[in-house]
Amino acid sequence: MTLPVVFHPDYVTPLRPDHRFPMSKYGYLRQHLIDANLIEQGGYLSPAEASVGLLTLAHAPDYVDKVLGKTLGEKEVREIGLPLSDKLIRRVRLSSAGTLLAARLAMEHGVACNGAGGSHHAAHAVGSGYCVFNDVAVAAAALVSEGVISRVLVVDLDVHQGDGTAQIFADQPAVFTLSVHAAKNFPVRKKPSDLDIPLPDGADDDAYLKVLAATLEQAERAVSPDIIFYNAGVDVHRDDRLGRLSLTDDGLRARDAYVMNWTKAQSVPIVGVLGGGYGSDPAVIAARHVSLFEQAAKLA
Repeated sequence: MTLPVVFHPDYVTPLRPDHRFPMSKYGYLRQHLIDANLIEQGGYLSPAEASVGLLTLAHAPDYVDKVLGKTLGEKEVREIGLPLSDKLIRRVRLSSAGTLLAARLAMEHGVACNGAGGSHHAAHAVGSGYCVFNDVAVAAAALVSEGVISRVLVVDLDVHQGDGTAQIFADQPAVFTLSVHAAKNFPVRKKPSDLDIPLPDGADDDAYLKVLAATLEQAERAVSPDIIFYNAGVDVHRDDRLGRLSLTDDGLRARDAYVMNWTKAQSVPIVGVLGGGYGSDPAVIAARHVSLFEQAAKLA
């Protein structure tokens, strides 16, 4: 079986050329996956836009209405950091639905990846840090509400703490949130996850992988999930513009391989989402994201 991959061409939406968010990385990623024989040309599944009902499983109805109606205040838009256009709204609705589609595919095949997602700073009633809707939270809430699963583990290895996901599920024991992140990085005010592992600036491959192994061992003792959502942000890379850690290309691959092998040993379905990655060359950032798909494909 080939790796199920979810993607939509409208994951890419226009931004001004000097914008810090590397929007075009999603398009480059698709081509990298084709070049690596991980998908064929057009060999992916595309979602339809997430409905209002789906989005409000994780987000406040008033917030969803303001986003879709483009009536967020200036400060609220500034906190998100992206212009609230019709194309961006379509993109974030597609991305949220894409992670849910990937989750359904993972439950069928054991593993699947969304070629976007990981918008972990979006909280119940506010967006932040380039995140409008929290796709993992939407997908997890949908599966739990349907009764398809009863226990979820979110493994967030983006360099930034998954504050939005932690806030959304703070009082929901069905979802266990885990975040390994740079202690001194964004957000300044963290929201407590079920398990937070803050790392010092400059943590390298060996230090990171040692902490990861111990952290996943803790998680295994704490929760027996029906599904795992894995935020595989590549902003832990030593050359990332917004990261403070020092993983190499080999370190990224080793991290992704460890998570996938750990998941395989537990026989639990896993959903991979992109998370962050920042720099002046979106094609280079996209190439780093390929690691997630390469390692996931070994489980397919």
